[in-house]
Amino acid sequence: MQRILVGLIGANIGKSLSPALHEDACAEAGLRGHYHLMDLDLLPGRTLESLLHAVCTAGFAGTNVTYPCKEAVLPLLDEVSPEARQIGAVNTVTVDGAGRTCGYNTDRIGFRSAFEETFGGEAARGKTVLLVGAGGAGRAVAFALLDLGAEVVLIYDTDMERAGRLADALGSGFGAGRSRAVGNVASAMAVSAGVVNATPVGMLGMPGIPVPLDTVAGHHWVADVIYTPLETRLVEGARAKGCRVMGGAGMCVHQAAEAFLLFTGRAADVARMRRVFVEAAATRK
Repeated sequence: MQRILVGLIGANIGKSLSPALHEDACAEAGLRGHYHLMDLDLLPGRTLESLLHAVCTAGFAGTNVTYPCKEAVLPLLDEVSPEARQIGAVNTVTVDGAGRTCGYNTDRIGFRSAFEETFGGEAARGKTVLLVGAGGAGRAVAFALLDLGAEVVLIYDTDMERAGRLADALGSGFGAGRSRAVGNVASAMAVSAGVVNATPVGMLGMPGIPVPLDTVAGHHWVADVIYTPLETRLVEGARAKGCRVMGGAGMCVHQAAEAFLLFTGRAADVARMRRVFVEAAATRK
């Protein structure tokens, strides 16, 4: 039986469900797979660069990367796909037989697929939407929102310069006027059809609500990329107000399926991966 070793580099990843998804997909494909977590919070003194070097040396087929590494990993790679270069963030790195690395972004298609399943494409098409968070995940979500036909993407980030850089990148790809940085969430919510949280705020270990609930009304849709917990306080609060909501589970499953294809050359069964996600989430401690 062919063996395959893959993993995940990031911070605060102990509750990740990626090992369950990928190892089951390997078993279904007739592979003996292991998915190894490399948590920066638990590896004092280890850097992203040193962990990437270890991945290549140990014979990994590749690794996922997550917060806070999705932008920082780009200059460390031998090659970056055109889409990941456009987005400015990588969440999947493959390693070939010669140890050369190539970065991809599967978050964009992962969010887009989950959004269409949950809300339908019309929820964003022709609308103004608010994105909170312009980091690695936010960059992929922003491009996905414009893929979905959003007329304007408003971007809020505590780092206004970072929000501005993302707005400029979207303008280069989709045309001037399709995106702009904003400095006030309440004002942006007043003109938006919906909002996406693409920050780690609300994740286990990072408490808080990134969008004040008093700015959320029943006509909004509300999405969160976080799946640990499955429903953040933002999602729970929005649901209580009658909003249509989406947690991060669907994005996680769809991006994992795309990453599995890159790692192995084999298509994952998305429906099976979704069932595995639900089962693993139910037993996660």
